[in-house]
Formats: sequence, C-alpha cells, structure tokens
Amino acid sequence: MSLFLRLAAAVLTLAVATGPAPAAEPAPAAAAAVAPTVTVAPAARSEVQARVPLSGTLVARSEVQVYPEVAGFQITALGAEAGDRVEKGQELARLSADTLRAQLAQAEAEHQRAQAGVSQAQSQIASAEAALTQAVTALERAQQLRRGGNTSQAALDQAVAAEAAAQAAAASATDGLAVAQAARAQAAAARDVAQLNMDRTVIRAPVDGRVTARAAQLGALSAAGGDPLFTLIADGTLEMQGEVIETALLDLRIGQRADLDVAGVGAVVGEVRQLPASVDPTTRLGEVRIALPADDRLRPGLFASGTITTARRIAVTVPATAVLADAAGERVQIVRDGTIDSRPVRAGLLWQGLREIAGGVAEGEMVVVRAGAFFRSGDPVIAVQADAATAAPADGPGAETLAGDQVGAAAPGGDAARAAPPAAAAPEKRPAATTRPAAKTRPASAPAMQSAPNAPAPAPAAEAPAMSASANAPAVSASADSPAMSASADAPAMSASADGPPSERGAP
Repeated sequence: MSLFLRLAAAVLTLAVATGPAPAAEPAPAAAAAVAPTVTVAPAARSEVQARVPLSGTLVARSEVQVYPEVAGFQITALGAEAGDRVEKGQELARLSADTLRAQLAQAEAEHQRAQAGVSQAQSQIASAEAALTQAVTALERAQQLRRGGNTSQAALDQAVAAEAAAQAAAASATDGLAVAQAARAQAAAARDVAQLNMDRTVIRAPVDGRVTARAAQLGALSAAGGDPLFTLIADGTLEMQGEVIETALLDLRIGQRADLDVAGVGAVVGEVRQLPASVDPTTRLGEVRIALPADDRLRPGLFASGTITTARRIAVTVPATAVLADAAGERVQIVRDGTIDSRPVRAGLLWQGLREIAGGVAEGEMVVVRAGAFFRSGDPVIAVQADAATAAPADGPGAETLAGDQVGAAAPGGDAARAAPPAAAAPEKRPAATTRPAAKTRPASAPAMQSAPNAPAPAPAAEAPAMSASANAPAVSASADSPAMSASADAPAMSASADGPPSERGAP
C-alpha cells in the first residue's frame, strides 16, 4: 500500500511539473466507420443464348436392307465390302445362274411354240373364210335355180346347210386364233419370269449409299428369310437420334442449330430435322432427330452429345451473381453516387456467367457483382470496378481481398485502411496523436516512474507500439499483431493523465 501511495505522489508531481497535455485528435478510422468496398460491373449489351442439352447415337437416316430375290442358289461372287460407297445399280454379289438359264431357254421355246400356234390359227381362219364364201355362193345359185324351177328343193336345202357349216367353221377358226394368242401371251410371260429370275442372280445396289454390313458369304445359298445379304445407308446420310427432356420440347423448332460433340470426331454442327412425336412415360424424354452434314468420319453407333440453340439475341446483361432472388422477386443492387439502390428487375436468359435483364436496369449502370444481399437501399459503399478489383493485392497490412467482397466497416481503434491497400512491404501508418512523455525504466527488479518532463516517447513500432495517454483519459495504440505499452525491454512502464487514476500494466 505504501508503494502505491509513493507511486501516486510521483505521478501527481510529474503532472504538475509538466502541465496539462493537449487533447489528442481522434484518428480518422476511429472517428467514423469506413464504408465497405464492393466490386461493381456495368450493365452491358451482350449476346445471350438459350440452349437445350441432348445426347444420343448416330443412326442412318434411311437404312436399306438387300435380300436375294431368288432363293436356293449359290453365291458365286461378291462385289462390295462393308464401308464401301456404292452407286445405284452397282453389282454387290452374283448367284449361280445355270438352272435359271435352262428355265429361260425352256420358256423361250414355249413362247415360240405359242407363236406358231397363233400363225396356225390365223391360217385356219383364212381357210374357213374361203369355205364360207364358197358356201354362200352355192346357196345363192341354188336359190336362183329353185325360183326358175330348174333344181329340186333338196338341192336348195343342201346348199343352205353347207353355208351354215361354213359360217360355223369360220367362227371356230376365229376363236382358235384367240386361244393361240392367249397361249402365246402366257408363254411370253413365262419367258419374262425366267429372264427376270436370270437377271436377279446379279444382286445390285438399289440406291446410292454406303455399305454398313455384309452377311453374304461365298458358297452360301441365297434365302428369302434371315439376315440381309447387305445393309446400306441411303445416300450415306447419317443423323443423330437424341433424347431431350420433356420440359424443353415446347421450345424446339425444326431447323434450329445443334452443336454436337461426336465421340472420336469432335465438334459437328447440325440442325433439328424431326421433333418428338411422343414422350417416353418411363424416362420422360422425347426423341429428336438432328440432321448432320456429310462427313466420312461419321459412323453409325457413335455417341454424341451437345445442345440445341432455341434462342439467341442481344440484350442488356449483368453478371449472374449480381441478380438476387427472394420471396419478393428478383432484384439487383445498383451503386449510384456511392450509395446502394436496390432495384427489382425482370431477369431472362442465363448464358456464360451473364444474366439477361429484360427490364429494370439501363445499359451502363453499375451493379454490385457479389455479396449484394448484405446491403440495403441507402447504404454507403466504395465501388471498385471488377477488373481493378481482380488486380488489387490480396494480402498485406490493411489490404482487402476484393474478390470475396468483404463487407463491413472498421471498428474504432482497428484497421482503418480497408479501402486503399498500402504499398508492398510498407509498415502500417497510424494517425498521429499527442502523447505525454514516457517514463524512464528501472531495472527489472522494480518498476520506476519517469521524472524528466522532456524525455521523448519511443516511436510506435510495427510489432509493439507504445502506450499513449491524453490529458483526460488513458488510451492505448496497438498494432494488429500484439499490443504493448511504452516500456523498455527490462521492465514495464506506466503512463497516466493528470486527472485520471494511474494505469499500470505488468506486475510491480
């Protein structure tokens, strides 16, 4: 207790000797909170797109299967392999034609016989017509004689019967010609069938295209059933058979651009050719067909994925992170004259980190890029352009990481240099304050008071700044690392005002 009284008396004596110290001016950072720094970007006109994802497989637009048209004949030659491009009418394979060649010769002979029958029938018609003419003449002569009384009635009756028989023979000859002509037509048809079968022994490509599969083997017998001998892609045209989610089907139109990535090939641009006619009730996906350009690298069965561009336009856009959404709707934070203006907007398409603004923001207005939810209308801020923010240092004394938009104000007595980062490797500067002379130090065995009024106070260091006091109340100025009092390395010192109680730090 006696030690405390002696110390108090020494402090009062020192205060009377030196006089009252001028009041310290408050530091700028302690006097008022620093406005938070935010990253802003201007609303600009940019292209935005709406795309629908899809995936699927490359298939033939029109697949052609080639079967033999005559069965039971041996394959004797092959003219195409899988992967070959063929033209319409090109020979793909050849069948044995010995049997069909004999059948054709037989049909040709039958046709010749039928032709001869027609000629014979025509001759019979001519003969019957001549007999009919003779019978008619004899009847007319008999009738004249009978009228003159020069012949008997029996002779007249015989002439009438002969004329009727001649009429019947002429009619029969005419019908015989019709029969002969029908037989000739039948023989001609049989000959044509035999010729057609003969021609079918050569299997030809029905269309221009590419051979994708060959099942024909030399020596095998042709059969109407089973696998096709050849499978072709008509015109070699491939397309993508893709699947699209049902919620995007209403946005699809024929002719829309499709950007695809084909496995092993790369980027391929196509267009929508056919829209889904139905939706799979299990997968909830619709099947869409994408027309592809001619490319020899494309093969049926390759996997492909990509997007269909359903909309493309130029519009006012802001960074996607600038658009906030809550129960009241969508809004953005506008920075005008260093003040936040919360403004509702009508947001549209989202494209490559940008969000379309259909209404509420004009081109060129500055919007808060990130952390806008921490502000309200009227809040003061320090705006930093996005490109400048990314170039600012991320560490160091008093520096702020602008990429994260740290929001908040510096508290009194804290770090007051948030907005402007100091030069690299430079110590943090503190606002100047009027301090009273610091006390001298005693040896480590016991603390002592400073009795000389003109002793200079040690300067604040980066690691351990000194304690300073005003005339009315003690105040401590400390660095961000470790606060300390103005004292020597041996023993702590005290600093007190003229009016307030002594302040002691450390053990006596």
